[in-house]
Amino acid sequence: MAVITVDKLVKHYGKTKAVAGISFSVKEGEVFGYLGENGAGKTTTISCAMDFLRPTSGSISLLGKDAQKNSVELKQDIGYLSDTLSLHGKWTGREHIQFSRKLNGNQDDSAKLVKRLDLDTSIKTGKLSSGNRQKLGIVLAFMNRPRLLILDEPSAALDPLMQNALYELINEAAAREATVFMSSHNLAEVEKVCSRVGIIRKGKMIATEDINALKQKRLHMVTVSFSGQFNKEDFRLEGVEITEEHPDGLVLSIRGNVQPVLTALSKYKIRSLEVGRASLESIFLEYYGA
Repeated sequence: MAVITVDKLVKHYGKTKAVAGISFSVKEGEVFGYLGENGAGKTTTISCAMDFLRPTSGSISLLGKDAQKNSVELKQDIGYLSDTLSLHGKWTGREHIQFSRKLNGNQDDSAKLVKRLDLDTSIKTGKLSSGNRQKLGIVLAFMNRPRLLILDEPSAALDPLMQNALYELINEAAAREATVFMSSHNLAEVEKVCSRVGIIRKGKMIATEDINALKQKRLHMVTVSFSGQFNKEDFRLEGVEITEEHPDGLVLSIRGNVQPVLTALSKYKIRSLEVGRASLESIFLEYYGA
């Protein structure tokens, strides 16, 4: 079952095309990472899904219902965390939680979450650090065990310990078959928690892939030192780029099969050889032509 369906979504701000006809879907129980540089259209997509903005054209369906026509009803089943969290500065964290509790009659996990995140809810939010504001936003998003979580840069301002706590909460939500849609710049976190990713660039979806399939596309990196002379021209092969040159060796980036490079290396005496995989970030940069 598709919990999120985005169909030919377009959003213009005057002459600016923030989102230009994107389509994708997210299944029940999936953790979907939405990647893109600043201004790519991530937050605009989320704002349309939450009915904070109306699409220029196209449609969004959440939990089988129209995101615009059923906006108020849907919010009972959605946990939302904005990238620019808006809090009442004169309220304490406890007052925010109590207000959210009145709006939603679902299960309330706020006490457990407050303890797990080590959050002092007695302080007025206007005096909270950015990290503690983010913790409160996470509590408010997760506290009612929503069927759908929409998280815009959820790990922003969190220290590594709290980031890991957040990842645990996301994994627990997916385990109970909640669906998580999260935008992120943090590629390590996407690799850690997401099952599938979508990459948006300049308002257009340029890839939607299973995270494991994306990992298989990783570039291989070969660092080699030779015992004697070598001819670098032997390594100008299809899918191979010489990224560094040293007096006694090379660093090669290999897209695809590494066997032709290994065959070329077999002609030489090797002092040292290291074969590894490039990071998920390298794949992401490939999509951006970097």
